[in-house]
Amino acid sequence: MTMTGALTTTSEPVLGPLHRELERHLGFTLGHCEDVADARYIYQALAIATRDRLIDHWRRTKARLAATDQRRVFYLSLEFLIGRSLGNAIQNLDLDESAREALHQYGIQLEELAEQEHDAGLGNGGLGRLAACFLDSCANLELPVTGYGIRYEFGMFHQFIENGRQVENPDHWLRDGNAWELERPESTRRVQFYGHTEISYDQQGVPQSRWVDTWDILAVPYDMPVPGFRNETVNTLRLWKASATDAFNLDEFNSGSYTEAVAAQNTAERITMVLYPNDSSENGKKLRLKQQYFLVSASLQDVLLEWVKQHGTDFSDFGAKHCFQLNDTHPACAVPEMMRLLMDEYGQRWNDAWEITSRCMAYTNHTLLPEALERWSVTLFSTLLPRLLEIIYEINSRFLKEVNEKWPDNPDLLRRVSLIEEGDAPHVRMAYLSIVGSFSVNGVAHLHTELLKDGLFSDFYTIWPEKFNNKTNGVTQRRWLAHCNPGLRDLLNETIGNYWETDLEAISNIAPYAEDADFRGKWRDIKQNNKRALVDYVRKYTGVEFDASSLFDVQVKRIHEYKRQLLNVLHVVHLYDRIHRGDSAGMVPRCVLIGGKAAPGYHVAKLIVKLVNNVADVVNASPEAAQLLKLVFFPNYRVSAMEMICPGTELSEQISTAGKEASGTGNMKFMMNGALTIGTLDGANIEIREKAGAENFFLFGMNAAEAQEAKQSYNPNQIISTDKDIQRVLELLESGHFNQTEPGIFDLITASLRSPHDQWLTIADLREYIDAQQEVNDAYKDQDHWNKMSILNTANSGWFSSDRTIRQYAEEIWRIKPLARRSDK
Repeated sequence: MTMTGALTTTSEPVLGPLHRELERHLGFTLGHCEDVADARYIYQALAIATRDRLIDHWRRTKARLAATDQRRVFYLSLEFLIGRSLGNAIQNLDLDESAREALHQYGIQLEELAEQEHDAGLGNGGLGRLAACFLDSCANLELPVTGYGIRYEFGMFHQFIENGRQVENPDHWLRDGNAWELERPESTRRVQFYGHTEISYDQQGVPQSRWVDTWDILAVPYDMPVPGFRNETVNTLRLWKASATDAFNLDEFNSGSYTEAVAAQNTAERITMVLYPNDSSENGKKLRLKQQYFLVSASLQDVLLEWVKQHGTDFSDFGAKHCFQLNDTHPACAVPEMMRLLMDEYGQRWNDAWEITSRCMAYTNHTLLPEALERWSVTLFSTLLPRLLEIIYEINSRFLKEVNEKWPDNPDLLRRVSLIEEGDAPHVRMAYLSIVGSFSVNGVAHLHTELLKDGLFSDFYTIWPEKFNNKTNGVTQRRWLAHCNPGLRDLLNETIGNYWETDLEAISNIAPYAEDADFRGKWRDIKQNNKRALVDYVRKYTGVEFDASSLFDVQVKRIHEYKRQLLNVLHVVHLYDRIHRGDSAGMVPRCVLIGGKAAPGYHVAKLIVKLVNNVADVVNASPEAAQLLKLVFFPNYRVSAMEMICPGTELSEQISTAGKEASGTGNMKFMMNGALTIGTLDGANIEIREKAGAENFFLFGMNAAEAQEAKQSYNPNQIISTDKDIQRVLELLESGHFNQTEPGIFDLITASLRSPHDQWLTIADLREYIDAQQEVNDAYKDQDHWNKMSILNTANSGWFSSDRTIRQYAEEIWRIKPLARRSDK
């Protein structure tokens, strides 16, 4: 039975008890008898048995959607960092007890079995994890939202550390298959590249464009279920895999050219082979643009064909019934591709096609870094996507004409807002294309949105102030508290009930218990259990032994200069220096964990990874520091690692340069789990501090306006010369103390710290950071008060649920309502 259309059957699947279904799939689906089955096959059998139950809900959800004519949303994202699916599905289906009973006969624990599942390699960091949280909330709120992404064969990469350096190995997450996906070959779409356009004229003399002589590939869809929390709603994440139109050339094979015989298939499959190819080369850029267009073309074709199947070629109501949310600039090609499909494939005139397109596109911006806003060379675009480039130029011409009519004789404004950045090598500005083609442009934290309006997109805000709005990010409490921290979940449920799992605002009911000594004791015990689990986890992957009685100080996120892992390392060096100078009186023991991946082509970020590891080697080998300080770099940071790290964290490091972080979501996960934040007034930190209370947040550093002003006369060497602590830190780094056998390797880092052009202002904030860390040290001595602050952080985390964020998207941008309930037989 196909699951892509309306379902009319009234027959119900007959599923036995979970333990019987597990046995059946183990023996018949996988062909393994009980006495020879190992954990891999038991995992697969349990995953399939669990999926069977999801499919029943999936079928019903599709039927409910087919029975309505309501507006639908399609979330276009190059990343969906969904992590592992088994635990999430079992939790959402309320199968925990049944699963444990089913596994009892095999002598294996559910947690142990979950380790058999590879993290889905479909994303990199916050952007992809946010998309996964959003899909979870859409299903929880029973909203008609479908995710569209790419089925990457290889994920970001597996990060190994050799001699302190990051080494990238392929992340072949699909090598054992994916029990959670269903291939849908009947919905395969064709995507075009290269070629050229030809013009013909219809009977009214209107020009018609045809994109011809193209290199075509097939987009094969694989659907994954996205279950709501115990509400029988299952939405869909559709992932596209690239395949050749002709997979095998028999003539080439028969002539002995074996490599050439499969060349077309290999070339096509490269498009979806690797998440985030290194785009420092021209070939990398070309592959990245291919991925972006492949995603949007296949997805838009999919939606348009479904519309035509139901409504024919009458698109008058299409814009009112559909919304496409562009998750950052990666899917920006959706704007010209929708125009192309409507005009070239369905005969719409320009004005009608533009009315539809600009009515159903919405754009989320995720960055304040100008260099991170994608720009593609016109030369590359004209070669790879010639028809789209024609459409982009026409969009730009009409847009600039409108601007000039409203603000005449202002060539500087036209130059600033043009979709084409002119110069010796013109580029297409993808963020600008997204803004012009969308009815909504949103930032992801209050400060971020204000900085977009006042800075990065100020001209567009002047033109269309009504387009801009804020949607502060959130994370799903079902994975990031209920699933990853069962001890705290159970305490919350027995104290205030479990309503917070579907409405996190209800967690505020825990606040009065911060004054209850008995409750604080239970809270402390749970944190200690989580810390002990993290001790085992760190030992397993790094060999370093943490002390569970120490302060657990954590910074895990993508390695980038603006996130300032370097600032964290400088503080560790400062503590190490204090210990060796005998200035350790009153110092609480501290275990510092830093984790994250550096982009393969990002040299400075990889050098920071090396510095962290070198400092860790020296610190951890120091007998003087042994009882007071440990540092580890946690390798191959990923979703499943965060699920272990987050519950055991006590201090959350959110220390980016103010005005650089759009939002952050790790800060929210830590807050939910009772960690206290040390941070700058950047991204969602501002809102976290407002909700938690200034007294429960360790603030330091310049705000965004002060940081911008400081750059005008920044003199880090003057700061260093007047601060003995900072002098000693720089002397240790520059003397080669942490790289005695590798002279000069950190000269680039120390030079950047001393440079007046350091846009990250690391030295400028270092003194306040050291002082704020001393406040942390002093606060941690009073464990009872620390636990009170921890409870209040969790109690005030309700605003940071992705359910709240998605409700705002649904009401204010998407204009959609939950799926109507219908009685099932």
